[in-house]
Amino acid sequence: MGFSSPASRFKTIEGKILTDQFSRLRGCEAAFSKEEFAQRQARAQTAIEAAGHDVLLITSPENIYWLTGRQTAGYFAFQMLILPASGAPTLLVRQLELTGSIANCWLEDIVAYQDGEDPIALLSECLSKKQFEKVAMELDGWFVSPKMADEIEASLRAGKLFDGSGLIAPLRMIKTPAELEAIRHAARYAKAGLAAGINACTEGMDENAVAAAMMAEAVRQGSETMAMEPLVSSGPRSGLPHMTWRRRRLEAGDPIFLELAASHLRYHSALMRTVWIGPPSREGQRMMDCALLALERALEAIKPGVPCAEPHMAAQKVIDDHGFTAAFRKRIGYSMGVAFAPDWGEGGILSLFTGIEQEIRPGMVFHLPATLRSYGEWTVGASETVIVTQSGIDILSDLPRQISVK
Repeated sequence: MGFSSPASRFKTIEGKILTDQFSRLRGCEAAFSKEEFAQRQARAQTAIEAAGHDVLLITSPENIYWLTGRQTAGYFAFQMLILPASGAPTLLVRQLELTGSIANCWLEDIVAYQDGEDPIALLSECLSKKQFEKVAMELDGWFVSPKMADEIEASLRAGKLFDGSGLIAPLRMIKTPAELEAIRHAARYAKAGLAAGINACTEGMDENAVAAAMMAEAVRQGSETMAMEPLVSSGPRSGLPHMTWRRRRLEAGDPIFLELAASHLRYHSALMRTVWIGPPSREGQRMMDCALLALERALEAIKPGVPCAEPHMAAQKVIDDHGFTAAFRKRIGYSMGVAFAPDWGEGGILSLFTGIEQEIRPGMVFHLPATLRSYGEWTVGASETVIVTQSGIDILSDLPRQISVK
């Protein structure tokens, strides 16, 4: 089919010129080699065939990117990757996104719908030409509404849409060398940004200035767009989870919570630290000591062959033994890799938490935020992003974990 839109299949002389120009653009902005993406697509097609489907309709921006390199700030508009169990994939995008998609991808078949046109009609046309019988779709994605899923099902010749959720995510658990290199770059940016944020935490400075310092330095060092904004909160606000900057001025005695994930080729690495203006309170320091010990025990527990629950249980035991169970009601870690807003992690793929029996394997990447909270008073803790190796882990930061006292 080639690069096209329903309004123009580029059959004119002018269209031929456009097609030639697009062909020269193909892959010029691709994050990885054509071979890397071809290997990923082949693995996905094996999973689709094993599940008994003829084709998988992929809607999550992370999975579309992982399989094709397609990325844009405009992923709020309907897009879909049509990946058959065998044969070439087709990418369906908004017309405005066509040129960028060609540049980001090595794909031969990209079709576009115009603003005001029904993308489901174009999807139906694409599917009808291939005469797929068993069509599956990622029904757990955030970017396709239940109404649209119903409309897609109604347009199918077989009249039945199967759930293909969860087929691609397991393939992303173990990173390739190229992916790991991207994460290492992101880790360097995150460390630089967080160090700048710590340095900016002085009495009289406000949260906005701290956030600006963190983001500016991470971007200056090389970070691309981040899938989630940094977390900056001070004083009593720091005791509330996932708070962002809000112009509050730092005062003597304030705790400050800082967390940042930077990105390289959409691969993220995160880092979190605690700052205090003046000496920390006795209870705050006691909680911090516990959090750091819990983090250390969790890191020690990450080894190939160990279930994902084990690092969490190691951290939880430390926290329980110190009497801070109520201050820690969450998992100790989650997978990191490709991320688009609204989340910088791959927590939907893999968690370090109770009951997760998935075996830890070399090439997996985890972020471990060990945080304890006195709600409405402070949050203390530190985090690390780590790569699992053949014998243990590679910790991607050497930034001191203790409270930075200002």
